[in-house]
Amino acid sequence: MHDDLNWAVLGTGVIANEMAQALQKMGKSLYAVANRTHQKAVDFAEKYQIQKVYDQIDDMFEDENVDIIYLTSPHNTHYAFMKKALEHGKHLLVEKSITLNSRELEEMIDLAKKKNLVLAEAMTIWHMPIYKKLWEIVKNGDLGKVQIITMNFGSFKEYNMNNRFFNMDLAGGAMLDIGVYALSIVRSFMDETPDEIVSQWKPSPTGSDEQATILLKNRLGQMATVALSMHSKQPKRAMISCEKGYIEIMEYPRASKAVLVDAETGKQTELACGDTANALYYEMTDMEEAVKNKTCANKNGVDKNSADKNNEQNKQNEEDEMHLAYTRDVMEIMTRLRKDWGMKYPGENWD
Repeated sequence: MHDDLNWAVLGTGVIANEMAQALQKMGKSLYAVANRTHQKAVDFAEKYQIQKVYDQIDDMFEDENVDIIYLTSPHNTHYAFMKKALEHGKHLLVEKSITLNSRELEEMIDLAKKKNLVLAEAMTIWHMPIYKKLWEIVKNGDLGKVQIITMNFGSFKEYNMNNRFFNMDLAGGAMLDIGVYALSIVRSFMDETPDEIVSQWKPSPTGSDEQATILLKNRLGQMATVALSMHSKQPKRAMISCEKGYIEIMEYPRASKAVLVDAETGKQTELACGDTANALYYEMTDMEEAVKNKTCANKNGVDKNSADKNNEQNKQNEEDEMHLAYTRDVMEIMTRLRKDWGMKYPGENWD
């Protein structure tokens, strides 16, 4: 492990470009890049002055100078790449959705713990400053108990059945692409994970989930509604309704503002925190902090009795740091829904 952590990226698309730019904001640059099409990796490296371009993707996992890998490839490729990366001792930040299903995620969580590595989903919601502030407000009880959450996310995509939005071979569909954002908001504002879930869905011509509505409720009576669509535009709107008021968030995946409304007086208070343009910067600085904390704990954990005593607390702290526990809950919900629908991807093993 180097004092100055070396990042590598798998993929050269929009997110890869954003993460390269985020590293520049952090005063550093990408160490390495890999891509299925080698020339794209070469062009990407030239654009961002990257030291190393791999001839083969597997070379990235075997490079001892790589500390953290950011996986930006399609959902259905994550599991195989994650397994190789973790087996070779690499910390992982993985683009949402982190895996196809809960079985894959649980296996990777176990492997990361075995290897003593940080594994996290690149979910912007976990890292945007506005959410950290809103969670604090809700936790402090300023608005009373969260009662019901209303989520919308609709994107109009043309019926091009070869693109990733509808292509079953690329794990297309609303749930893993946009539903993960909505459900992450729901889980983060609920005191416990939902255990009662009902839904209805509409398949696209390819069999992917084009549209869905979902009702969720947990043991404490907190409820949520989620409406998703890949073929009709909706506002990216979240409303968290509490006993004493509600929170409204627009463009919630990378929000920097929210409006708090007092239930009794109707007074509106706008809260601004963070910058949408820095979404990847927040993710990656949090990831570096988690990796450094992990490294420090490893170096100081030579006392086996002390390590055993604090093992469970350390595991919980690590999950909380990058919200892996929430990621796990959301993946369980998404897997349960797709099982209810019978919407299984080609070659997928969810049992």
